[in-house]
Amino acid sequence: YRLAEEGPADIRIGNVASDLGIVTGSGEVTFSLESGSDYLKIDNMTGELSTTERRIDREKLPQCQMIFDENECFLDFEVSVIGPSQSWVDLFEGRVIILDINDNTPTFPSPVLTLTVEENRPVGTLYLLPTATDRDFGRNGIERYELLQEPSGDSVFELQVADTLDGEKQPQLIVKGALDREQRDSYELSLRVRDGGDPARSSQAILRVLITDVNDNSPRFEKSVYEADLAENSSPGTPILQLRATDLDVGVNGQIEYVFGAATESVRRLLRLDETSGWLSVLHRIDREEVNQLRFTVMARDRGQPPKTDKATVVLNIRDENDNVPTIDIRKIGRIPLRDGVASVAEDVLVDTPIALVQVSDRDQGENGVVTCTVVGDVPFQLKPASEGEGEPQNKRKYFLHTSAPLDYEAVRDYNVVIVAVDSGSPSLSSNNSLLVRVGDTNDNPPVFSQAVLEVSFPENNLPGERVATVVATDADSGKNAEITYSLEASPLSSEAPGSIFSIDPDSGDVSVQAVLDREQRDTYEFQVTARDKGVPSLQGSTTVLVRVADRNDNEPRFMQDVFTFYVKENLQPNSPVGMVTVMDFDKGRNAELSLSIQPGDHDQAAGIFSIENDTGTIFSTVSFDREQQTSYTFKVKAVDGGEPPRSATATVSLFVMDENDNAPTVTFPSNSSYTVLPPSSNMRTVVATVVATDADTGLNADLNYSIVGGNPFKLFEIDPTSGVVSLVGKLAPKHYGLHRLVVQVNDSGQPPQSTTALLHVFVNESLSNATVVESQVARSLHTPLAQDIAGDPSYELSKQRLSIVIGVVAGIMTVILLILVVVMARYCRSKGKHGYEAGKKDHEDFFTPQQHDKAKKPKKDKKGKKGKQPLYSSIVTVEASKPNGQRYDSVNEKLSDSPGMGRYRSVNGGPGSPDLARHYKSSSPLPTVQLHPQSPTAGKKHQAVQDLPPANTFVGAGDNISIGSDHCSEYS
Repeated sequence: YRLAEEGPADIRIGNVASDLGIVTGSGEVTFSLESGSDYLKIDNMTGELSTTERRIDREKLPQCQMIFDENECFLDFEVSVIGPSQSWVDLFEGRVIILDINDNTPTFPSPVLTLTVEENRPVGTLYLLPTATDRDFGRNGIERYELLQEPSGDSVFELQVADTLDGEKQPQLIVKGALDREQRDSYELSLRVRDGGDPARSSQAILRVLITDVNDNSPRFEKSVYEADLAENSSPGTPILQLRATDLDVGVNGQIEYVFGAATESVRRLLRLDETSGWLSVLHRIDREEVNQLRFTVMARDRGQPPKTDKATVVLNIRDENDNVPTIDIRKIGRIPLRDGVASVAEDVLVDTPIALVQVSDRDQGENGVVTCTVVGDVPFQLKPASEGEGEPQNKRKYFLHTSAPLDYEAVRDYNVVIVAVDSGSPSLSSNNSLLVRVGDTNDNPPVFSQAVLEVSFPENNLPGERVATVVATDADSGKNAEITYSLEASPLSSEAPGSIFSIDPDSGDVSVQAVLDREQRDTYEFQVTARDKGVPSLQGSTTVLVRVADRNDNEPRFMQDVFTFYVKENLQPNSPVGMVTVMDFDKGRNAELSLSIQPGDHDQAAGIFSIENDTGTIFSTVSFDREQQTSYTFKVKAVDGGEPPRSATATVSLFVMDENDNAPTVTFPSNSSYTVLPPSSNMRTVVATVVATDADTGLNADLNYSIVGGNPFKLFEIDPTSGVVSLVGKLAPKHYGLHRLVVQVNDSGQPPQSTTALLHVFVNESLSNATVVESQVARSLHTPLAQDIAGDPSYELSKQRLSIVIGVVAGIMTVILLILVVVMARYCRSKGKHGYEAGKKDHEDFFTPQQHDKAKKPKKDKKGKKGKQPLYSSIVTVEASKPNGQRYDSVNEKLSDSPGMGRYRSVNGGPGSPDLARHYKSSSPLPTVQLHPQSPTAGKKHQAVQDLPPANTFVGAGDNISIGSDHCSEYS
């Protein structure tokens, strides 16, 4: 809100409720003024903000005393908005800006202002006038000043108003005409000031200008020169003469005082001048030998401001008496300096060079003033008359002091030359004087360094500005000739300027380094230090500075790689090298002496396995690696330098064990004691079984090839060399009925290759009604040498031969001995009923092949009245060793025989009516006793791996070995 000052009470300022958007009138919302109540009040119901009885004077508010901005003078207040029953309260802050009104009149500091102005001030001279003050500001503040001229209108003053930097107005009085105090000594003017308010306020003051007098007349002496004689030794107070002067001015400008003007100290010491009367008298006794004449000036000065003066010359002549001894005055001559009795003579001056002028005098006159002088002592100097003229006075003679021998500064630096003077009086008076001849040095010696080459060791990683060394040169000369300045220059062997890296103090010779040195970047710096003296001409000498940068342990060891990868063959001999790490340290000396160690990796897999050679970084293994046990090793190699404190670095070593063909394949299926039943009706390419083998090696060493190396004389079976699938590739014939033992060899592709032999038993038959016989044949197969083939029915060929003989005999004698044939056949039938089947005997009713009889003959029915047999080759039964302890198999279609030794089988498609070829292998005789090799497979172990066989893959037992490639079948009876 805005509010003008000086307003009456109850002036409305604004409505807080409406400005806050609060609806009033219901009485539920009330307002309360929390602060600012000195000058403000608020209606509790309507929120109307107004002034109180207290008048607001902007100029008297404390917070507005030094405020000159209209928006900066304000009253802050707080209003609380209160809800019903003060259920809620909101507090708002407000501000009322107090606007200035023109309620103050500008005033001058005094109603009468006095200004003093000198007469004869030049036109344009400016005088500052006192300023008026106005408690208002802005346009209500001071706007202008006015000078009210005299009615005559011929005023010699004018008013000028200037604006100051802070925005104020400064009145100035300017002289516009000539001021003459003798004509008019004062002026009285009126000065008015107005503000910019509406209506404007103004005031005025009397400006009184006083004209002061100026001293413009000088005193005048009666005469310009006063001269008098005075006997020496006159007593103090003796009057000598009076000086008079007049001044046309009056007052202080006409009052005259007398003072010494251009007067020596002796004049002021010997004479006294009365300032008022101008009388000159003796102050101290005067000796003619000291001063034979006093010549000085006296000034007459009025007391005006500034004072004006006049001067007169006074000459006093002193009469002499004889009372002095001879005096010796030694002075300089030519360019050789002489000061305070010391003559500086360069050592290179020529012999007979004048170095000083000796003047001998006597203040007396006549014979008492005739003086003779000579040089005393053994010094290389002598006196020679300065002139031979006859007109020279006897009491004053001059001599030159010459050198009589060469001077050498380095030998003798100072000579005290004593000169004695004797007058001719009686008794004679004498005196002496001495001259100190200081032999001056000439620049005949160059600066010399104590060492031609200065070697300095300075550590790296320095701070810029550090002192490296101090070089010192000496100079046998002195003074400027011995003052040496040092500078850096490039070494003759190097064109590099040292100034970018090193600097030298030209006075002290302190060599400092300006950059940070890094020994790994550069380990030596060579430059020259030149010492020049300040002689003319300057001489110089130089030395070579060799800075060797000393190493600090500021570099960690650095491996050439973060990760080293090595490949090593397994079965490597212990303590063999497996790899080499390369590590370096850019430091030198002890800081670069590295100590290598093996740090355990994950799970401490390298602990105790690896060691490292400190000098070469070669890593050795303490064990022989087995890739099948562990394929890789990861550990860290740590390098620690010998610095203080030591620095270290680590690198990761990954060691991969390369495979060697050190593992033979392992056959996991089938086991040697298992067998597979193959129906004779199986088609070509029927899958008989799949040999499954694994190899613990990898790569080519685990690339397996399968082959049948024995037990396949009829070439009925074939194995896929890659997958191990055994397929039927030949047509099954009656001779093939029975057990086939296939010797399968599994080879890997390693060099040299490893192999394993496994046995695959295939029982060719329609069904498996008597598994015990097959299992016994399989068990017997495990003890049969692998070179002996087991393939099909072993009695088939023998039965076929016997059948041919019988048929031949029957055909030959059928018609003749029919009865014999009947008897034979009857006996044959009786033999079958009595003894059952015999091994090697053929029962035509149970053969696989179609029987050779009359087609019209009907097949014999089963004794139990069942239908004929089901079709042949209708099923394949896979037989494996029985589970131990007679456990029951849970798989579908699996059966467990009542006999603990019986094998189990799984019928694929066949039924219980399948022919039982196993009966052909029944035998009442026990199996031959066979001793197994200790490493031979155990018959009761399920899935026995072939690698458990003897290394030669042969069984040790009864019977002769037969070649694997034999086409003969083995006999089992």
